[in-house]
Amino acid sequence: MQSYNEKYDEFKYEIITETEDGKLKQIYWNIAFGLQEVDNLKPSEYMIDLAIENIHGKKSYNDVESEISAYYDKKPEINKNLNEQEADIVSVRLVQLLSDKSFRFDYNTYRIYHKYLFDGLDIGISKKYIGNFRDYNISKSEPVLNGATVAYTNHLLIKDTLEYDFNEEKCYDYLNKSTDEIISHIATFTSNIWQVHPFGEGNTRTTALFIQKYIQYLGLGEMNNEIFKDNSRYFRNALVRANFRDISKGVYEDNNYLYKFFSNLLIETNYELNEEELFITKNEVSL
Repeated sequence: MQSYNEKYDEFKYEIITETEDGKLKQIYWNIAFGLQEVDNLKPSEYMIDLAIENIHGKKSYNDVESEISAYYDKKPEINKNLNEQEADIVSVRLVQLLSDKSFRFDYNTYRIYHKYLFDGLDIGISKKYIGNFRDYNISKSEPVLNGATVAYTNHLLIKDTLEYDFNEEKCYDYLNKSTDEIISHIATFTSNIWQVHPFGEGNTRTTALFIQKYIQYLGLGEMNNEIFKDNSRYFRNALVRANFRDISKGVYEDNNYLYKFFSNLLIETNYELNEEELFITKNEVSL
């Protein structure tokens, strides 16, 4: 018979510790490094060495972040590679959040993820916009659109638009939906919140993190997360194509590319994710 103390101990919270599964850690690091390529960033050799030590259980995530932060703090400003610094710091923070099972579905979490990933970094915008919605309008010349831009949400409408998208998603019932319907729906929701582009920079990486956490939270099964490692640029350009139209040239929003990506992610189909297919020809779009 259990003693009172033994029974009581069964109801205590357990501290969640970092996984010791090296293979799982390798996946997280692959995703994190792969996502940096969205902005043409690559981690430093030192960061890769620290990641390997983490995978082999020699250093914790906190150890890695402390050491990489100290590494850049000691460097004279003139010798700092800001692109590598961003890739390194954001990568370890992505890994920490991917490994954490906690999640809350709301647009404030989306905003907080942006703050956590980019806090203290020079990503080309004022520090006041890290973790805060932009108060200015933006455009971006896209190679896949021959220099045209997606029509991003007006800054005055960001909060209301995200609130609407998140409320609509909360009301969506995944029960008794076919696999095809679920994939299409996840792709559309991802496309919608990305199109808002609430932040001055770092939108795609923040969206990719949020969606992976959300899918995990929904319990839709094991994701083939390696897709993000090798196809992060495809992911971003598929989002671009899902949110661009030029009716005068017969070009409309196309979710097919994003559907292929999420199908490979969620049910491990073998769609070829060919970036060349995402490009429209010069005579298809007015600049």
